[in-house]
Amino acid sequence: MRVVCAGLATVDLVQRVERLPGADEKAEALSAEVAAGGPATNAAVTAAALGADVVLVTAVGTHPLGDLIRADLAACRVTLLNATPDAAEPPPVSAVTVLEGTGQRTIVSRNARGAAVGVPEDLEEALATADVVLADGHHPALARAAARSGRPLVLDAGSWRPVFAELLPRAAFAACSAAFRPPGDLPVEPSLRALGVRRGAITRGPDPVRWWSGDDAGEIEVPPVEAVDTAGAGDAFHGALAVALARGAGTTEALRYAVTIAGVRVRHRGPRSWLAALENRS
Repeated sequence: MRVVCAGLATVDLVQRVERLPGADEKAEALSAEVAAGGPATNAAVTAAALGADVVLVTAVGTHPLGDLIRADLAACRVTLLNATPDAAEPPPVSAVTVLEGTGQRTIVSRNARGAAVGVPEDLEEALATADVVLADGHHPALARAAARSGRPLVLDAGSWRPVFAELLPRAAFAACSAAFRPPGDLPVEPSLRALGVRRGAITRGPDPVRWWSGDDAGEIEVPPVEAVDTAGAGDAFHGALAVALARGAGTTEALRYAVTIAGVRVRHRGPRSWLAALENRS
């Protein structure tokens, strides 16, 4: 089973604090970790931990900070396909602050704004053998290549990006957050249906996941868990969803699996410690 993920890779500095500092204040971190991050990257790491053969196509370049991303992906058994092998610019860096008492997170990141990323020549070969491809829309050229591949396309739609107008009609499954706002005045689900999304879901944190598939629709309950770290929970959801769909699961079965894996993520502190809990869930 092969999953190809196309999208953003960042260097994440994750710090836990007892309180979020205000303006001109300082807070001492309870802990600090560095890991590769970004929606497609976190989904790729999740999919690999669940037993998939995973290729991540993203922009890392040659900057020394990119070595952090490469080393982390190798440790997580994710194959990197670097779309910018000669770029000297540093990869994006995200500052992730997690509140110890609630697990809520605050993120500051430039993401891929202003980055010029083309399609590597060997991406076509990787896509040709994929059971599912996942795209987060951060690098439009990579996302378009994923959509043109003819493989089932899962879209991670966290927030609106112009390229989604092209991608949504091609998606086999669009998974959106409650913050996703397509242009126009319609609510999210009718907007997505109008844009050609035949099968999709809207996640709403601990609230039920709203889904539709053709004329069928419904909700899936999210079991209550003690959340200690919500950073990357949505990305874990998308990675697990891609794995379930690659295995041939139906809509509700795939979503229940993704909800379960996201629930595992939020019960563990830090970006990588939770992966050990997936050993018996692949």
